[in-house]
Amino acid sequence: MEYTFEQLKHKTVAELREIAKGNEHEALQGYTQLNKDHLLVALSKALGIQHEHHDVVGVDKAAIKAQIREVKKKRDEALTAHDRAQLKIARRTIHRLKRRIHKATV
Repeated sequence: MEYTFEQLKHKTVAELREIAKGNEHEALQGYTQLNKDHLLVALSKALGIQHEHHDVVGVDKAAIKAQIREVKKKRDEALTAHDRAQLKIARRTIHRLKRRIHKATV
């Protein structure tokens, strides 16, 4: 049976070990001793499953990341100048920009 990473992630350790039992791949050596996180990685490698990447929809991710880089420079300047007010503004701006990317992730 073909599995996706999400399907494997929602299975119990016992179920994952049962799946690993029928596979002779070298990544699954000692599968009975592996915890769930390590077992997921080994099974993914053995079954040729790649983790799906998320896409950012509705915003220009590259432009937002460029803004974050600029604000990080301002943050570093504020740190060296010991300007707490500018430091707080820079950190909050970085946080808001990152949240914008996270919210647009599908």
